[in-house]
Amino acid sequence: MGLSYKTIFLNTERTKSFAGKYWANGFIDGISLLNADEVAQHRGHLEKAEHVLGHSLHYVNKVHTVLRSAYELATSPALVDQVEEILGPDILLYNVTYIIKEPGSSKFVSFHQDLTYWGFDGTEQVSAWLALSPATPESGCMRMIPGSHQQGLKEQATGDDPDNVLNLSQTIEDVNEDDAVYSTLRPGEFSLHHGWTIHSSGPNRSTDRRIGLNIQYISPQLKQTKSDSDSAMLIRGNDPFGHFIDDVPATEWLLEDAEALLKERTKAYKAISGTPNS
Repeated sequence: MGLSYKTIFLNTERTKSFAGKYWANGFIDGISLLNADEVAQHRGHLEKAEHVLGHSLHYVNKVHTVLRSAYELATSPALVDQVEEILGPDILLYNVTYIIKEPGSSKFVSFHQDLTYWGFDGTEQVSAWLALSPATPESGCMRMIPGSHQQGLKEQATGDDPDNVLNLSQTIEDVNEDDAVYSTLRPGEFSLHHGWTIHSSGPNRSTDRRIGLNIQYISPQLKQTKSDSDSAMLIRGNDPFGHFIDDVPATEWLLEDAEALLKERTKAYKAISGTPNS
């Protein structure tokens, strides 16, 4: 499946520089969004919600529909402005999930490509990764293979490694790790990467939680090929296609029925992403 460049908008010299770097490398990082007080506030909302629910919010899906903080971060105008420079003026918010590695954890993410499992009929998609704690080589930040998105779909082996964060332990086995670069982020910074960009992350050997908010944005023109009941949320522009059921944002800091909703929505998301695209 080749890349589609029809949604790149190069209207200004700044856009050319930003979008040009993104499309050359398949990712761009170190973009500032939050100050230290804002990071502490949003991390506090997450960890308060975890305390109320009695468990980590690691890798639960559609969290923006039950936790207001996650919704506010995912729809931050300064972040969505950057996404618009890649996708254009019409943007759907597809999924939001925290990816958390506890201090001293052996959990890792093998080299993979996101779009392999999401079931979309195109590539008009951008993933954001927002750091709420330091993302460093010690804490297990992402490693990217620059330019790998230009290769399109790569074959991925599956397995059942309990330490692999990915649902199917999917792994691209022919990666030259010497080509990988660390995507380090200070708390409050974010990165953007393409769904074909090969990336991974290592264990957290630091003394702090490594907390990232993973946000998936798509163009309304995409269709879901695996399900007739997938959902998304229009956050900018227009959706003349109506290919997705409308998600509803959290209206309170944590919805009263958050636990049941998260289980239901994570199950639905994994039913789609749990098998390779046909």
